[in-house]
Formats: sequence, C-alpha cells, structure tokens
Amino acid sequence: MCGIVAYIGDRDATSIIINGLKKLEYRGYDSAGVALIENGKIEVRREAGKLARLEALVSEQPVHGNIGIGHTRWATHGVPNQRNAHPHLGPSGKVVVVHNGIVENYLTLREELLAEGGTFNSETDTEVIAHLVEFEYVQTNDLFRAVQNTLKRISGAHGILVMSVDEPDKLVAARLGNAGGVAIGMGEGETFVASDLPAILEHTREIVFLESGQIASIDRQGCNIETISGKKIKPQVQRIT
Repeated sequence: MCGIVAYIGDRDATSIIINGLKKLEYRGYDSAGVALIENGKIEVRREAGKLARLEALVSEQPVHGNIGIGHTRWATHGVPNQRNAHPHLGPSGKVVVVHNGIVENYLTLREELLAEGGTFNSETDTEVIAHLVEFEYVQTNDLFRAVQNTLKRISGAHGILVMSVDEPDKLVAARLGNAGGVAIGMGEGETFVASDLPAILEHTREIVFLESGQIASIDRQGCNIETISGKKIKPQVQRIT
C-alpha cells in the first residue's frame, strides 16, 4: 500500500512531507515524489527508487512552499520510473493528484479523454483522475466540487489527494472503499494529511479519519466533510494517545 503525506500551514512543506514519507517506508514502494505550490506554480519533483534519491533531487533542484503533497508509489499501472511516479499533473498544470488504489475503468476513461484531444505523460491510471478533475474544474470553478464529480465517474477503491494552483489555500482529500486510510491531523493554524498515522503524529495527536464515501475540503483551520452525494458530515476529532 502506497504512502500519502500533505501539509498546509505557515511552515515549509518540503521537509515535513519528505520526513512523513520516511515514516511510511515500511509500506514498500518503488518511486516517490512531491508537489508544492511555489510562486504561483505547481512544482513537481519525482524520482524512481528510494526516498534518498528524491531527497538528492530536491537538494539539486530545491522547491519550497507552505502547501504541498507527497507520495511513495508501488507500481500497478506502468513500470516504476520517474515518469510514472506520483504526483501527476492535469493537462494545464493547474491540478495535481496523488492516489492510492486502482481506477478499474481507467481504460474506458482514458480512451474518452484521448478522443477529446487529451494527451498523457505517463502510463498510470492516476493521471486519468488529474485530467477528469481539471475538466470538472472548468465546469464548476470549485476544486471540491470538481473532485466530488470526478469520484462519481471512477470505479474501484481509492485514497485521493488533490491540490490546485487556482485555490492555493486548500487541499481536497477523499476515500472510496479500502485503499488505505485518510487521516487529517489538526494543528494550530496548520493541517496535515496522511494515509497512516506515523507520518504525522510528531506534529499533532488530534485526528479526523475519513470514512469510505467521504470527501474533505482542508485548509489551515481544519476540514469540512461531505459524502460523495453531498450530505454534510460533522468532523469527529479523535485524540490519539
């Protein structure tokens, strides 16, 4: 099972995300990457192999920001290389996605997107999600709704985290089925997201767990949760002792 870590707050996100991913190395992975919003643009750094190689890349090509997402991948669709590593950008570069799980109908969706003139930079099913979110964003001008609509189009079990340069103070996370957890950690003016608790427990013990079929809009102050169908859910904060 792959690892997901994200951060939004006042601190630099790069080290928080990479250190969090290190705590999830026990899951096994074959590539890793991070994406941050820096100077009004999504900057992505990805590398095949262990996190040490990603750290070396980030050292050579530094990236900084107060919001970002990271991922360690175990290959399902596409061989383990830099091109297939997460995170994945949408076609305009305004949306970026990390994803645990398998899009069971990705071939059908990919063919539809190709027929509409879409182009793909990887062999992954995850890139299809990025394309769909960007398409839905054009229709809604709302990242949360764009992700919500996308989830209605994809099949399978998923843990998904999305970020957009057009809404630089927000993350959107969702869980469908059992493709790993989605834990949202509450801090003071900062919020963390991870697929498993060890990644964020050094920063906070106040956690909201997403249930299957739920989607969360996340900012520095916490999160708002709905079901995929649009029913509002009151977040239940649990203190991890």
